[in-house]
Amino acid sequence: MSVILRKAIHSLSREVIRNTGIIRRFSSISSRAVVDLAAKDGELRVFVVAGEVSGDTIGARLMASLKRISPFPVKFCGVGGSMMALHGLQSLFPMEDLAVMGIWELLPHLYKIRARLKESLEAASLFKPHVILTVDAKGFSFRFLKELRASYNLQLLDRPMHFHYVAPSFWAWRGGEARLKGLSHFVDHIFCLLPFEEEVCRLNGLAATFVGHPVLEDCLQLNLERDTIAWKVHANSQEFRSKFDIPSGAKVITILPGSRLQEVKRMAPIFLKTMEFLKGSFSDLRTVMLVASNKHVEDYIGRLIDHWPVPVILVPGSSTELKYDAFSASTAALCTSGTVAVELQLARLPCLVAYRAHILTEWLIRYKAQVPYISLPNILLDSPFIPEALFNSCTARNLASTLTELIQDEGLREQQMKSAERVVQLLSPPANNYVQYESEDISQPSMIAASTLLHYRRT
Repeated sequence: MSVILRKAIHSLSREVIRNTGIIRRFSSISSRAVVDLAAKDGELRVFVVAGEVSGDTIGARLMASLKRISPFPVKFCGVGGSMMALHGLQSLFPMEDLAVMGIWELLPHLYKIRARLKESLEAASLFKPHVILTVDAKGFSFRFLKELRASYNLQLLDRPMHFHYVAPSFWAWRGGEARLKGLSHFVDHIFCLLPFEEEVCRLNGLAATFVGHPVLEDCLQLNLERDTIAWKVHANSQEFRSKFDIPSGAKVITILPGSRLQEVKRMAPIFLKTMEFLKGSFSDLRTVMLVASNKHVEDYIGRLIDHWPVPVILVPGSSTELKYDAFSASTAALCTSGTVAVELQLARLPCLVAYRAHILTEWLIRYKAQVPYISLPNILLDSPFIPEALFNSCTARNLASTLTELIQDEGLREQQMKSAERVVQLLSPPANNYVQYESEDISQPSMIAASTLLHYRRT
């Protein structure tokens, strides 16, 4: 854990000791577990909301785990994407309507988001769920949970329990701990991806469970024929190169421009110019571009590649196997900051993280951030082992220069791959937390989260 995070936790602990009289708002509510509420109706009803591609994957895996271990049929309603649709969710509206990031970038979308919030609240009320589950997208999720909680009759014993998957990055922002304290008024339980988050949440009166990072389940999905899991995805480089006619001597750069249209439109043109610079340094250069499961993103990239300066292969982000095959066939990756940085750690693929936003959003980040890095792997190790090109330094010329160094310097590449092992171990599910299912001990994030949800009781 970084020095900054240790100081934050230490400071928070002192404050909680001074305020030991925390009173939970709903302490008089029945302590029946979620599974008991489901038993009463003979089915488990879950209203779930995910607002972006990474949340769609997390939500889908949790849905699958719930169906696997629930003693009752599970019905879903809410908002999600293509992955959640595979498990029975008919989304109320396109998930992309909520996929807006930033402060100033949000302003043009406020009316639509408010309309979608009202639509979600009405649908949740009609569905009469036992559980409300929101996944990441904290801006929409927390407003939704807060307004929903305010609509309940406080004397209603069987009102839905509220769960949120992915703790907000309270450790990254000044004043983040103070905002964390208010969540217990409308969130019953939170699932944490990082090992230190559970303790800090609990110190603030918010029930929480560290489940590990769901991206690690890519290993379980793809390493089916291996006896042990080292949290490293084993993919097929040669098969990918053969399938797409990539010469053995060609350098392949994987490009991951993001999952939201606004960030793709901002980052992809910079990446295009980066490839123009690199084209002059390498005789045979190829690009693999991961395309998020977002219709607007797919259409935009479809138009953009007509101007791409080197041969480009488009890979759907929803295809986990093909994605990791592409990683294994690549020499390096250039990505917009996000969950993909963790996926690249599983693949042990050296990478460069880039990020740009609206100028006012960038100013706010500089002013409010209390950690010096933007990518999760760097934050976890408190080290810039992954190079980051942020804000004004995110230029095509700088990106090309850093990528060239990363491709040619074996020492830098080896350092990234060794550090990746430490990152994935920190993100792995706790060893003492497992789910017993049909005589099989299953220790994976979605199963731990599903089991916690089913058996959770209000305190």
